[in-house]
Amino acid sequence: MAALLPTLLSAILLASSLSGCTATATTFGYSPYLEPIPGSITYGGQPRTRLTKAPIGSIVPHQFNDRAGRTVYETYVIEPDRSLRLVSRRYRYDFFNFD
Repeated sequence: MAALLPTLLSAILLASSLSGCTATATTFGYSPYLEPIPGSITYGGQPRTRLTKAPIGSIVPHQFNDRAGRTVYETYVIEPDRSLRLVSRRYRYDFFNFD
């Protein structure tokens, strides 16, 4: 019984510490739930001009700096209705401002 007590106590502590965690969707990398951020092409809605000469399924890269100064790389795909779908977002953390 004495050997079981530390194991039981550690299991209770682990369960209580994990009970406060909530799972949220992240907006990094590849995800079907990416939302546009300020600086994204589709932030505030689809652009007024359509890419009429680009083939459907073409990839459109986009690079900008966010409000925190990080470089953001986004990838869009041209949909059949010529709208843009955000499929990827990557951040470049440059702590020493090297290019």
